[in-house]
Amino acid sequence: ANVTLSGTRRTALEEIAAELGERAYVVACNLAHGEAPTNLIETAQTKMGSVDILVNNAGLTRDCLALRMKDDDWHDVLELNLTSAFKLSRAALRGMLKRRWGRIINISSIVASTGNPGQANYAAAKAGLIGLTKSLAAETARRGITVNAVAPGMINTPMTQALTEAQQTALQGQIPTGRLGEPEDIAAGTIYLASDEAAYVTGQTLHINGGMAMI
Repeated sequence: ANVTLSGTRRTALEEIAAELGERAYVVACNLAHGEAPTNLIETAQTKMGSVDILVNNAGLTRDCLALRMKDDDWHDVLELNLTSAFKLSRAALRGMLKRRWGRIINISSIVASTGNPGQANYAAAKAGLIGLTKSLAAETARRGITVNAVAPGMINTPMTQALTEAQQTALQGQIPTGRLGEPEDIAAGTIYLASDEAAYVTGQTLHINGGMAMI
């Protein structure tokens, strides 16, 4: 499959593209900027011919207790985490509806269901993604399009790697499987939802959290 990679860190994107070879394209942009989501889909369609699978995984955190949260911290997180996913989906759906086939996967979060102190903006945006997922799924199901969400729990990333050993041990103690998830765990769920085998799955949220929240 051909892949268009997007984000704000061009160097990192180009490193991934180099591993994938000629089938990968890089379109660096900030999805919080106006028409950037629509332009991204148009560019991807030009490069690849069509956008058949869309994974919305742009993310931003501005953690702060709600009483101290600035309006910009609220707006910026919702704009990137939620509004950009809506704009990307809207743009991609035009082609998917014509072809009567498509897959949209929105990357949500465990906090969409549990909430988290200091993350009112992030939790609201990720919960909004689940609502968006269900609505789009209902609108497009009869046209061969599925729309689902993946809700990761605590994943082994640079953020969790920066925790002290004691903090990591305490965190793992809250997870029934006794370990953090790996990025590959999230990728596996996403690949399934993008496949033909998941054609009868739509409007669902796949929770990948090691049992930390059994929803």
